[in-house]
Amino acid sequence: MLPLERRWIYRVDLCTTKAYRAISIWIIRVTEKQAAPVPLRPMSGNEMAEPASPKPKSKASRRRTIIKAAFLLVVAVPLLIASFYLFWVAGDQYASKTGFVVRKSDKTATTAAELLGGLTSITQASSTESTILYEFIRSQHMVELVDEKLDLRTIYSRPDFDPIFAFDPDGSIEKLERYWARMVRPHFDSSSGLLELRVLAFNPDDARRIAEEIVRQSSIKINDMSAVARSDRTSYAREDLEKTINVLKAARQSMTEFRSRNRIVDPKADVQVQMGLISTLQTQLADAMIELDMLNLTTRNEDPRINQVEQRISVIRSRIDAERGQIGVGSGYAGGEETFSQILEEFESLSVDLEFAERAYVAALATYDEALAEANRQSLYLATYIEPTRAETSEYPRRFTLLSLMALFLGLAWAIGSLIAYSVWDRH
Repeated sequence: MLPLERRWIYRVDLCTTKAYRAISIWIIRVTEKQAAPVPLRPMSGNEMAEPASPKPKSKASRRRTIIKAAFLLVVAVPLLIASFYLFWVAGDQYASKTGFVVRKSDKTATTAAELLGGLTSITQASSTESTILYEFIRSQHMVELVDEKLDLRTIYSRPDFDPIFAFDPDGSIEKLERYWARMVRPHFDSSSGLLELRVLAFNPDDARRIAEEIVRQSSIKINDMSAVARSDRTSYAREDLEKTINVLKAARQSMTEFRSRNRIVDPKADVQVQMGLISTLQTQLADAMIELDMLNLTTRNEDPRINQVEQRISVIRSRIDAERGQIGVGSGYAGGEETFSQILEEFESLSVDLEFAERAYVAALATYDEALAEANRQSLYLATYIEPTRAETSEYPRRFTLLSLMALFLGLAWAIGSLIAYSVWDRH
């Protein structure tokens, strides 16, 4: 036996052939009647036979016959074939509808209480993001993503025989993209930013699955766009923060090397300790000198206490000179190679560099946090206001609408052809 598809093709061809054959035979018979031989009128005697007067038949009648035949060939037969195909061959199609919009989350904090709790306002994204999403749904990339997930070729080739509305499973991705444009119809309202989607399939569950996958892929696309925008907004602030971190690390490393080399944590603190010690020695020296003056006034020169006090004054003065020498020369810190003033100068220079690096780091960190917060406040997301629906009855293909349009255009073609034919006949 022949396969089902070939049997249907054979039946359609057979019906078309029979219709055209019947119309052709009818036209031939009409033409033969018009061209029939004229009968002769019988005569008596030697009179010559004269042709009898033919039955008059007007040209208008012949023209009407041709116009009617043309109507059957151009309008009636194609409409019959199209009706047979739409009502007995074409598969039912089910529509799943969904709607979504691209929104922007804008979080602002104006007071301390709002800063702790957070104040969120939802605003509509610009039409650019919605337009990008509209073109993405119609693109070949979306077709590839959905086909990889759901196998569109199998879904759209389900009818056993439907050469017009079904898809060839062996078709290329370009053909599948063109077929996708027929079955998936997005509608974008630029004034409100709403995007509605109608998905057709030969099974209601397949139509809803395709609509759900489109919504999921669209949400992923919007999230990727939001992540890219967030990265662009924070990239410059992140670069500045990384530079300040490197400068701060270098300043701290220099300070650590200075302290390890000179065995000093804070030279200023050491100076204060040395100056306190010298001040104490100077106080003791003043007390000893007062004591010596008192002994010189109250005792004789041979008093041994005067000698002791003089020795004590000499020792204190030596100690003061030694302490002052340690402040003036860094022998106790760097082996006598640098003066303490040079060490203190280097320390102050490193301290200034470290303080500047710390302040720059704090400022860069605050700028980065502000840029990150601003990017998070303007994040995009996809809000679905109509979940993908599941159809219960078939609405497509619109058979009566297609037949009406076909009858209109075929009737116009037949009417124009008839006018042209009458114009040619009138000229001749």
